[in-house]
Amino acid sequence: MNDQAETMDKPMEQPTTTSNARAVVPYPEAHADASIAPQAQGGTCGCGGATGLSSNGTGTVPYVYAIGRVEARFPNLAAEKEFAQATGRTDTAGKTDQQTFHAVLSKRENRYLVRQLCWVLTIQGLETYLLAPRDPADIDLLVEAIRPAPSPYDIDVVIGLRGPIAPPEMCNGLMIPIVAFDQIYSFDRDALIKAIPKPEKAKAEQFGPAAEELFNRIMQLTDNAGATDEHRALNYLAMRYPGIYAKTAEEFAGDFSLTGVEVRPSPLSSTRNIVDVIFSYTNRNTDFTEKFFVRTDVTEEFPFLVAKMSPYYDR
Repeated sequence: MNDQAETMDKPMEQPTTTSNARAVVPYPEAHADASIAPQAQGGTCGCGGATGLSSNGTGTVPYVYAIGRVEARFPNLAAEKEFAQATGRTDTAGKTDQQTFHAVLSKRENRYLVRQLCWVLTIQGLETYLLAPRDPADIDLLVEAIRPAPSPYDIDVVIGLRGPIAPPEMCNGLMIPIVAFDQIYSFDRDALIKAIPKPEKAKAEQFGPAAEELFNRIMQLTDNAGATDEHRALNYLAMRYPGIYAKTAEEFAGDFSLTGVEVRPSPLSSTRNIVDVIFSYTNRNTDFTEKFFVRTDVTEEFPFLVAKMSPYYDR
């Protein structure tokens, strides 16, 4: 292990799911490289260029790195009736309603219906964003997020740019921000936990629950819509950096509790927007608290690791 962030010498096995939704290995790029050059800001979307997406008048692009569930909605009665006609042309014998819905959308000749639907990302059960692909070819990512057999543990990660509030006619009166997405990852929580590289000294029966508890804590943080630098950093680490899970399992084994997760601007922030994500662990017997932090760059749309998890000392 070098002095920079942890890297993985070989890719992990791709997690498997119980549906046809695409499973994405969440961790292959989790490493540090302080010399990474700023990313280009090219590309356009249907809701305007990058500067046009600013909602605060400062020219700052409102990036989104959100974790939730993608749902399809009918924007109007005509779209619902057209979908019913397409269903009549599809072999649906023996299928559930959800399997039928998935089967109809999956047919290539029904791609026009995918474009007619409105796509909603819900976070903790709340309708949070309307989704639109920046590249029309990425419409398939929306279809892959619809599972024929959905589970409460399904996870969709949306990365993109937040635009204006949707007009009421766009999705049957639903007025929430539009996100022009560049990427959607769809998998389930069990696949995520199984894909995390287990430390050599950790026992599987201990590591799994520890990783799941940390993931749930991050997801339950108040108002985590993946739109602030703090929440984007947390969500990125939950998806892409296994070191936070390994440290939590290690602390649990040492009879420590996870007592806090906070994000602070890094002292290294100058031309780059860098934050320190701090994890606090308190001994269950002595009340002694240890802190560790991960340094993350959230300057552009895709966050990346600057420094691996290390001891943190209050200044």
